Amino acid sequence: MTSSVIPPTLQAPEPEDEQPKPYPLDLEALRARLPDNLYWELGAPTKDPELIRKREEETRRWNELFGRVQAGDATEAEIQQYYERRRKVSEDMLRFATTVLEEQGDELPERDRGLYELSINMHRTRLSEYPRQEADALAHRRAQEARRQQWRQQQPQQGEQTPP
Repeated sequence: MTSSVIPPTLQAPEPEDEQPKPYPLDLEALRARLPDNLYWELGAPTKDPELIRKREEETRRWNELFGRVQAGDATEAEIQQYYERRRKVSEDMLRFATTVLEEQGDELPERDRGLYELSINMHRTRLSEYPRQEADALAHRRAQEARRQQWRQQQPQQGEQTPP
């Protein structure tokens, strides 16, 4: 026999007569505390079309550089620049999420606290992986350059005739 009673955990919440509470995260206080954090450029909510356009352009530019890094076509300076940027982004996102949890975490819904904790773990992991990724990218670039040099040496010199 089954019961037709809905368990309390599955019941819809009782309607509240109060106005909905504002979201507990005080972004202005966080901006004052972390004014130079890349979160404001890259992740803060915005409807500003100019900032949205700038974010899209930056994303495109860094993705193009990442493509050159992966292909072994980036210079060593570009590889170092790319990974320095990735480190800075992760450090700033880690700092932002840590500050949110330390200063305002008790006021956040459980789900949002979990997302900030996930962000912290993700960026810590990324920061631990960047040195190896950068070393691998530099090694790949050097190997790619050695293959280019070898190919160039095998090509006939300008003005030389190749035997028929």
